[in-house]
Amino acid sequence: MANKTSNNDYTAEQITVLEGLEPVRKRPGMYIGGTGAEGLHHLVWEVVDNAIDEALAGYATEVTVTLLTDGGIRVVDNGRGIPTDIHPKTGKSTVETVLTVLHAGGKFGGGGYKVSGGLHGVGISVVNALSSNLIIRVTRDGKIFEQSYSVGAPTSKLKIVGDSDQTGTDITFYPDASIFKETTSFSYDTILDRLRHAAYLTKGIRTTLINEANQLKYSFYFEGGIQSYVKHLNIGKDVVDEDIFYVDKAIEEAQVEIALQYTEAFTETIKTFANNVLNPDGGTHLTGFRAALTRVVNDYARKQGLLKEKEENLSGEDTREGLTAIVLVKLPDPQFEGQTKNKLGNPEVRGYVESVLSEYLNYYLEEHPAIARKIVGKALLAARARKAARAARDNIIRKGILDGASMPGKLADCSSKDPKNSELFLVEGDSAGGSAKSGRDSKTQAILPLRGKVLNVERARLDKMLANNEILSLIKALGVGIEESFDIKGLRYGRVVIMTDADVDGAHISTLLMTFFFRFMRPIIDENHLYLAKPPLYELVRQGRKESVYAYSDDELNEILDRESKVRKTSDKVPNEGKDERFRQAGFVELKRYKGLGEMDAEQLFDTTMDPEKRVLIKVRIEDAEKADAIFNKLMGTEVELRKSFIQSRAKFVKDLDV
Repeated sequence: MANKTSNNDYTAEQITVLEGLEPVRKRPGMYIGGTGAEGLHHLVWEVVDNAIDEALAGYATEVTVTLLTDGGIRVVDNGRGIPTDIHPKTGKSTVETVLTVLHAGGKFGGGGYKVSGGLHGVGISVVNALSSNLIIRVTRDGKIFEQSYSVGAPTSKLKIVGDSDQTGTDITFYPDASIFKETTSFSYDTILDRLRHAAYLTKGIRTTLINEANQLKYSFYFEGGIQSYVKHLNIGKDVVDEDIFYVDKAIEEAQVEIALQYTEAFTETIKTFANNVLNPDGGTHLTGFRAALTRVVNDYARKQGLLKEKEENLSGEDTREGLTAIVLVKLPDPQFEGQTKNKLGNPEVRGYVESVLSEYLNYYLEEHPAIARKIVGKALLAARARKAARAARDNIIRKGILDGASMPGKLADCSSKDPKNSELFLVEGDSAGGSAKSGRDSKTQAILPLRGKVLNVERARLDKMLANNEILSLIKALGVGIEESFDIKGLRYGRVVIMTDADVDGAHISTLLMTFFFRFMRPIIDENHLYLAKPPLYELVRQGRKESVYAYSDDELNEILDRESKVRKTSDKVPNEGKDERFRQAGFVELKRYKGLGEMDAEQLFDTTMDPEKRVLIKVRIEDAEKADAIFNKLMGTEVELRKSFIQSRAKFVKDLDV
């Protein structure tokens, strides 16, 4: 812990109390979003965010999280330490007040923090209420104070246990298994990602994660802050220029920090934060950023004659194509829409961001003419492509190609018109498509065969997509339109199932289709409509072919063979010559390895892959959009070596695909 001297301005009077703690254990979901893995990790975020707030206030430089071998988790910072004096309203120590009273903290107008990112202002009291045990150590005023709690109630008094010239807060807690029934195990990777982001967003802070069980330790410290974040997001992408635009400017009571860099991609990645809290739906800071960027790029293009007098202005979409940007604002009283803080609402922030970006980006373009011309050139290309795409889309709409009156000729639709009871199978190849059509339940299951490799939309604009018959058939069958005309309410099927061969080509086609949904029909994934079918890899045939057992992986095959061998008590005299002979010891007459869906007849395909009672479906989820974006870029982008190494390193894990 670091030496600190400025504690006199952070005292009990600055801790404001709003209400009691009783509701938390009764309705934990209201405070942490749920009692599954996400809610469990929310406890960690509340404690870590308090430590980050100390860094934002200029007091902490280190935050260390340790996963303990006994199932607990410890978070240590070297900030000022929670005040320990008696709180005037509660009559208890301020440490106990913060830990036992809901909405008690230094973020409610008492002057403890100018800016803070605590998610709901409920913080450590909720963590305490939902922990079977919690131990807090506060180091300040030359002393080390300690107190323990159980399910929110103190089990000891706050007492001095030592002397120290350091300052900081040290909290160890154990999630209550009676609340978190699904799991009380923390994910190292999930916490690591959170600490990485915290280090990107807070210049001058070092975040560290330690796994006590295997002594694994990882630290993050980024001298460049959000510039390093932009560089991280653009790994594997072709950048327009290596230089990253950056500005950090105080304006009124706020701080505006922006970093941006253009890539050769067709999609934009803009992440907005208020007081280090991600705002996935943007808000006034995003509105200000977009307005300034569009105006500055257009003004520069006009001034330099790159945009002719008679040409219309570049659209905001044109100026943002391929852009990666981080917009971070820090302000004393952020106003969010809803408790989840998805969107920032402060109207003054738009003006702050617009003013700062307009002034400094204009300077940047003037001082870097070569980069400026590349940026404008890319935007001009985007504008031409946009016009071509609009013409292609208008032509298709004019011809009625996307109208719902007539479905694609190769679509075998289901008779049910209720999306809740309907499924669309996207099937690789005509052969498998024929088997699927013959074996399906025609009342609820529709089949759309797709011929060959679907277009890689990661490297194609809309005009090229709309010229592709397979993509057109898919858009039409789904009934949701595309881009401006997209409407999830038009989705004709409750489940969209990608069904491809269990080989490299099948995995490639699945990835191409998932890329399409991720880039152009994201709500279909977000609202849990997209699935992957999991066909079996092996068929174990018994005598007379009346009974077959199917295995969906090598591991499952070995489990079946081991189990069946024990049941049959096979003779030790029969030699074990490996997998291809061991199936005979287990009483099977044939072991078939399926190379593709087309090898199965209609009845087998339905029984193994389409029957709702027996099949295995994998729901495609996007738990971390940033990670998903990076994965799709690696898999479908221009960097061949990056894609090759990614696939080779993860091929063995494909059985548990979760995007």
